[in-house]
Amino acid sequence: MTWMVEKAERRGDPRSLWPDVRSVVVLGINYGPDDDPLAILKERECGGISVYARGDDYHDLIKKRLKTIARWIIEKAGGNVKVFVDTAPVMEKPLAQSAGIGWQGKHTNLVSRRLGSWLFLGAIFTTLDLPADEPERDHCGACHACLDVCPTAAFPAPYRLDARRCISYLTIEHKGAIARELRPLIGNRIYGCDDCLAVCPWNKFAKVGSEMKFHAREGLRAPKLEDLARLDDASFRALFAKSPIKRIGRARFVRNVLIAIGNAGDPALAVEAERLLDDPSPLVRGAAIWALGRLDRARLFDSAKKRRALECDAIVAAEWTAALAP
Repeated sequence: MTWMVEKAERRGDPRSLWPDVRSVVVLGINYGPDDDPLAILKERECGGISVYARGDDYHDLIKKRLKTIARWIIEKAGGNVKVFVDTAPVMEKPLAQSAGIGWQGKHTNLVSRRLGSWLFLGAIFTTLDLPADEPERDHCGACHACLDVCPTAAFPAPYRLDARRCISYLTIEHKGAIARELRPLIGNRIYGCDDCLAVCPWNKFAKVGSEMKFHAREGLRAPKLEDLARLDDASFRALFAKSPIKRIGRARFVRNVLIAIGNAGDPALAVEAERLLDDPSPLVRGAAIWALGRLDRARLFDSAKKRRALECDAIVAAEWTAALAP
């Protein structure tokens, strides 16, 4: 997370990113789901994928649209432009609030009175001096549903997020082993988490997104954990072609799947964890040890006799020690 510290000054002022910018045009696109995002959490044999990642990668589609609008601005009014969709240290949410699109709720995400929580954001920086819109004010009131629902207590206070405990950060951005004390709290969430978004009362105004490319692929609505655990590099890339999930790579993804398997409570899944004890990735092997220990300790002890002495990765060796402890 060092990039957050290193880029703090650049995020604080758009002019530090581009000194010539005079105005920022912020746009949002609705990706509202057509189902209950929390229903998957009851299907422990399946993996839960965040709504935004069940369709095509939003970066590609939104950037094309921003460029189209940016060209139109240049044709009509001149000036220079730059477009951003999570591709630079741009504070899209505060800018969106200043532009009147919505406000940053207590969960730190943007909320719209017209569309609820489900918004992708993009920004067009321009050298034109454009008139500002009225900013949106905070409409959270006394509600704290988003804070209460967080499985890992990642909100130390309203409007503050501790990313080190956030399931979205842990399952997507975090590259190493996830802290053991947090793994049981992740449940079957294998890519991201929608809990704080889904419980927001303003979602009563949410609408299903009209862009078909953002709609969930049928294979990603409730994928079976045992099928995901069997993905090799080639099948992982094929399954998640044009998906944001592809970015984290197979090892990190299967790590998440194994945590979900360990939380599933189904001994039948122990065979999947045992098979991955020999995976080439230390990250996967470590998660497999933890999952097998949760599901079948007798099988774990038997596997330890064959594998523990041969383990050359220090982190995985520590997983064996922790898993075999009384």
